[in-house]
Parts: sequence; structure tokens; C-alpha cells
Amino acid sequence: MGKNKYMEKLNFNELISNNILPVIPLRGKVAFPHANISFEVGRSKTLKAVEKATATDKIVFILTQRKTEKTDVTPDDLYSVGCVARIKQAVQLSGGVVRVLCEGLYRAKARSVSVEGGLFQAVAVPIFTVHGDEVLEEAYFRTAKALVKDVLATDGKISKDVLSKLDQYENAEDYMDQVIANMRVRTEVKQRILEEDRIIERFKQFERCLNDELEISKIEKKIADSVRQSIDKNQKEYFLREQLKAIHNELGDDGKEEDEYRAKVLEKRLPQDLEIKCLKEIDRLGKMPSSSAEYTVIASYLEQVLALPWTEETKDTESLKACAKVLDEDHHGLEKIKERITEYLSVLKLTGSMKAPILCFVGPPGVGKTSIAKSIARALNRKFVRMSLGGVKDEAEIRGHRRTYIGAMPGRILYGMKNAGTINPVFLLDEIDKITSDMHGDPSSALLEVLDPEQNSTFRDRYLEAPYDLSKVLFITTANSLETIPTPLRDRMEIIQLSGYTMEEKLEIARKYLIPKQLTANGLTSARARFTEEGIRTAIEGYTREAGVRTLERTIGSICRKIAVQYADDKTLPKITVNKDKVFELLGVVKYKKDEERFVSEVGVVNGLAWTAVGGTTLTVEATAMQGKGELKLTGQLGDVMKESALAALSFIRAHAEKYGIDYEKFTQTDLHVHVPEGATPKDGPSAGITMATAILSVLTGRKVRGDVAMTGEITLRGRVLPIGGLKEKALAARRLGIKTVIMPYDNANELPELPDVLKNEITFIPVKRVDEVFDIVLEGGDAFELYKTEQKPQKLRKRTPKTLPVISEQPSHDGVRCK
Repeated sequence: MGKNKYMEKLNFNELISNNILPVIPLRGKVAFPHANISFEVGRSKTLKAVEKATATDKIVFILTQRKTEKTDVTPDDLYSVGCVARIKQAVQLSGGVVRVLCEGLYRAKARSVSVEGGLFQAVAVPIFTVHGDEVLEEAYFRTAKALVKDVLATDGKISKDVLSKLDQYENAEDYMDQVIANMRVRTEVKQRILEEDRIIERFKQFERCLNDELEISKIEKKIADSVRQSIDKNQKEYFLREQLKAIHNELGDDGKEEDEYRAKVLEKRLPQDLEIKCLKEIDRLGKMPSSSAEYTVIASYLEQVLALPWTEETKDTESLKACAKVLDEDHHGLEKIKERITEYLSVLKLTGSMKAPILCFVGPPGVGKTSIAKSIARALNRKFVRMSLGGVKDEAEIRGHRRTYIGAMPGRILYGMKNAGTINPVFLLDEIDKITSDMHGDPSSALLEVLDPEQNSTFRDRYLEAPYDLSKVLFITTANSLETIPTPLRDRMEIIQLSGYTMEEKLEIARKYLIPKQLTANGLTSARARFTEEGIRTAIEGYTREAGVRTLERTIGSICRKIAVQYADDKTLPKITVNKDKVFELLGVVKYKKDEERFVSEVGVVNGLAWTAVGGTTLTVEATAMQGKGELKLTGQLGDVMKESALAALSFIRAHAEKYGIDYEKFTQTDLHVHVPEGATPKDGPSAGITMATAILSVLTGRKVRGDVAMTGEITLRGRVLPIGGLKEKALAARRLGIKTVIMPYDNANELPELPDVLKNEITFIPVKRVDEVFDIVLEGGDAFELYKTEQKPQKLRKRTPKTLPVISEQPSHDGVRCK
């Protein structure tokens, strides 16, 4: 342990136990041992401390304030480590102020700081220096001396008296205290050095401080030299500008507006090229009258440039748990999106910087695509900007107009950045699949640059005429379908599929989010209305038929409004329980009922599954035969692909007529009519192939088709069943209808593990490779007809999933029903 000369004269046991000293709170300064420090005191507690010390042994305990601007301090506002000092001089000045000169004695730590007798008092416990390797200490000491000489040679702002004393110090600690006390260093840095009791660590901090001061001194000298060189040029410019101001004053234009623009441009820290361009525009502005039309154009341009964020950005959330908590608070499920955002934040945390991903959320309406984007912004602590692309058909909406046009403005991308005020917002491009094009250009082509991480760091808006960095923006796009998005644009985005919700998920979403939201919106509380699980389930099954929860929210809102009407009439009503009967009472006739007739086995009627832009749905394929010339009629607004599937199905059955016991002459003497009901709805896609083949074979053979089975799959002329898209949505549609068995392509079996457990538990999925397997299962008299009629799931077929299966990537269409 190290002691200084003053401390060696003291009885330390007596010092530690009885050394209760008056405390002087010091603002903006730090006292060090062996260094003189002068300051003025005027606060009552400080004056009393000086008076008490002067009247006794002149010893005080100097502690630095944490915040210099605070006048009424408490013990918590003081650093715990300070310097015990002796008052050498106290001079009374005017206004009740006393100037005090003190000499630091030794470092000490405050214990039991209190206010007694109108002044701060504390026990000052001496701090002893911890020494280590003497050779290492000597090396640090010599290095520090050399650095001090370099600083003094560059700076030269330490007094001559201090300089003459420095060479006399042989003790490293005393030398450090003397130098740091007389240097212009921030208070926090001085305090850290004062508090450090390990000599080696003190040396490290001391030398780090010296290096910083050396660099600052060099920069100051360089700036001073450059200023001297530019004085002559500046004087010339100043003279000319003064003359120009005089001319403007005579004309009634004082030029203040140009000076304001120039100051703002220099303060904004624009890219160098743009800053030069803006300064040139300001010079042009100063040479033309304010009534000129060109003056207004230039002024508007400068205002737009200055309104954009160039360096301002928000700091991302550092805690992954906090981010995940926010996402879970706002949305139930959507695990893929939450996982992707967590991945992005993790990589950003590890690398420090990265190009933001371009995400595209694809799914039916009402599943939370837009709202999850808002939650992502909140979770990342970023600003949120939304831009709707629905109906946008002019490229200038994205890139802006050139300034040569009257009323030209930047595009909506830069407009959104201006509203965000930061360079790293979450930017939502909503409904990107609804973009159209006309003679004014194709907006999707303009978005190619915006949504390309390799190009958007130099995005050029026609109005701005300079590169703008969008690389830190987290772009999120939403779409109901990918088929209307051009391939080059789709290729630049990371696609994340959002499926429809199961009944259980809708129940949870209603309980956690929709009901509390609607209760608050309609002036109700949980004390006035309570929704039972049975009531929520009734509202879902009887009054909504959707993949998302948008209609469900409106239905719950309708219930809450009707309850609000009852309470408005009679505020003494007891709490209302919304159960099944109450839902029927408030909402009236059920909109959607289960069609029990669809479960009846009939000839020529088959349940199919389709995937639309608004989620999965079931469709009935009907076929009938009549005397004719062997023609095939197709009705129900079927698209070309669906018609070709029907022809392929008929060709397969004709090629294998003998196998199925069909007289070949029947094909030439019988007309077949295939109809898909809901004729007003357009339908297309290949996945109804096995459905139409089953309907045609059923009507030609007279064999009934099971009504409790639904199917999906494309058929080939060889009878193979090809993979389809939207398996989860189709399975959800089957479950809504009450169907317990779904026939699907064998190549889609790799998607089964990703399906919700409730679907896998309630529905038997039968993967098939050939259409013959379908006929055996659903047609009366088939080999597997009776097997799948039981409630037991056929484990043998369920285990036919191969170890490695191809990944299927097919999408729904935008309009009508797409039988993918």
C-alpha cells in the first residue's frame, strides 16, 4: 500500500474513526493531492463548511458534484471519492462570495455523508495506492513523462510554475496528480483517474488521456494554420459580400433568407456533392429577385433537401427478449416472421452493421400482414412509414418528377423518408401485388432499384437529382398473391408465407386482442360484458368464413355495440355473458351453416379443395351423362388450365376404359357435362384434376363417391398425381366444412410436419402417387373404400412419406378461385 508524506504523519486508526470533516461540494472541478485549487463559494452550506474549517484546523473534504448545473445538492449528488485538502487562503469578495485557495493532501472515500448544522459532513477514509511490479511501474512512469513533454510542446497551456515543479517529482503518483490537475480535461475523466487505486490502471487511464490531448492539440494547430491561410481569401469575400448586401438593401432585399439556407445546408452534413450543388443553388438564389418564378423553384428544392433525413437514425433494440416480447404482445402466432426479425436483430448485433433485408409477407386478407409490420417497427424501436401501392400506375409516384415541371415534387419513397425523419425506418409497401401500369410507365420497374439491397444505397429520385441511401431502411411489402408481381421484382424479395388461422388460433386471438380492443372502442369493460368460449366459437363458425380475423373483429364489434345500446338505456343492468344463445339473440340469423348434404355419397358429385387469394375453400365438382355424340361440356366460369385438366382426366379414363369396365361405345354415344357451382366466381388451376377425373369416372360407371372425403391434386395423361400449393389453407377449408379425410399428392407429404397439430389430429391425410389410388378410396366398391370409412386413421399409408421430398412452391391467383 502507498502513503504520501502527509499521511505518514497521521495516526491512521484515529484518522479513520474520528476524521469527520466538513464537505465542500465542487462544481466542474476535481481536487488532487499536492495540487493547488482555487474556487469561489457562495452557497450557504459551502460557506458554513469553509467557516468551520477556518475556525479549526483548516482541513476540508472536497467532493465533486455529478451534475454541475444543480445548485441544491444532496449527498447522492456527490461522487463518493474526493480529496482531503487544507485551506491556504480564504478572501471575502463582494456579494457574500468567498474565494478559497486549497492544497490537496490525500485521496479519501466518503462514508456517512450527512447534513448537520447547516453543512455537509462526512467521514473521510483514506485511499491507499495498490502497487505491483516496480519495473512495470517505472516503464509506465517514463512513458508518461515522454507523453507529457509531447503534449506540452504541442499545447503549451500549463503554467510555468507547474512546469518548473514537474521535474522535481520522483514519485509517480505525485507526478500524475500534479499533471492531471493542471490539464484541461473533462471532469468525468479526472474523477475516474482520482478514484483508481491501482497504480498500473491509473497509469493506463492517465496515458490514454494524454494521447487524446495530444491528438486534440495537433488538430487545433492544424485548424489554426488553415484559418490563417484562408484569412486573406475570407477578407476579400467578406468585402464583396458586404457590397452585395448594400446593393440588396437598396433593392429592398436584405439577403437574410440566403444566409439562413447556407447555414442550414452546412449544418445538415449533406453528402459532399449535394452540399456543393445546394450552395451553388443558394448563390443563384442570391442573384435573382424573390418575385422570380425560378426563385420559388430553387427555394422549394432547398427546403425539400433540408427536410430529408441524411444522418439521423434511431438506435435499434439491443435485447432480443424485449423484441420478442413486443411481437408476442401484439400478435398471436406468425412464428416465421418473428423468427426472421429475431435473426435479423441477432446478425445486426454481432456484425454491427448489415444491409436490411427486403421482406414480402404473402397471405390472405386479415391475417395480420400490415399490423405485424407496425409491431416490428415498435419492437426494433424504429419509426414506421406506410405507403399503399394499390392502384399506383405512374412511375413518377415512385421516382418523382424533374424540376423542369411546374409543381414538381419528390416521389412517395422520399416523401415517406421525410415523414419518418430517420434513415432507418420500417417502410411498409402495402399491397404490392395491386400495382398496375399504363402509358406513364411501370411503377414495378421503378421499385426494382428501391427493393434491391445492392442498388438502393444510391437510389436516385428525379426531383432530388442526387443519390439517396436507402440501405438502412427495413422494407416490408405485403401481398395477397405472388402471381401478379413481376418475376424480377419478386426475385429481390424474401418471401414469407402467412397462412390462415385455425379455429383455436382465432379463439386465442379473439380472447387476447379483439375482444379487449372492441370493448374499449365501444365504451365497455370486462365488468360489463364477458365472452364465453362457446360464444366466440359460435360467432366464428356461424357468422364468419375467412382465413383471417377481419370479419371476426367486425362481428365482435357488432356484439359490443348492441350491448352498449342496452347499457345506454339502463345503466343498472347486470354483467352480460355472451354465450351461444346471446350471440344468436344479438346477431340474428346464422349466415353460414354446414351443408350436411355434401356428406351424402352420390354419383358424379365430388368434394374438391382450392386455394384463393383470400384463403382456402371447398368446391363441389358435379358431372352428369346424357345421350349424345361424345361431347364434353364444361361450365362454371372455368379457366383454360382447369378446362385442360378436365380434358386430361377424360383422356386418361378413355385410355383405361377396359380396366374400369366401361364400354368404349359409351364415349361416342354419351355427352358429359362437368359443372363447378357458384358459376359467378371465376375458377382456374390444375389441382382439380383428380377431382374431375373422379366425377367423370363415377358418372360413367354409376359408382357413388364418398361425400365425407375432399381431394386436391393435378392429374397427368399417365395417371400420376402431381404436387399442389396451399396445403394448409385447403386443409383449413376442409376442417371448416367438417371433412375428416383429405386426399393429397404424395409429393406434398413433406409439408405435413409443418401443419398445426389440430389439423393433423382431426384430419386423415392420404398421400397418393396415382389416380387409381384415389378411385380405390372414394368410389363405391373400391379396394380401400371400406378401410377409410372407419374412424381409424390408416397408419400404413400415413407412413409412406419418403425421407427426402422435393420442396413445393406454388402460389394462388389474385382473382377468383385458383385450384393449385
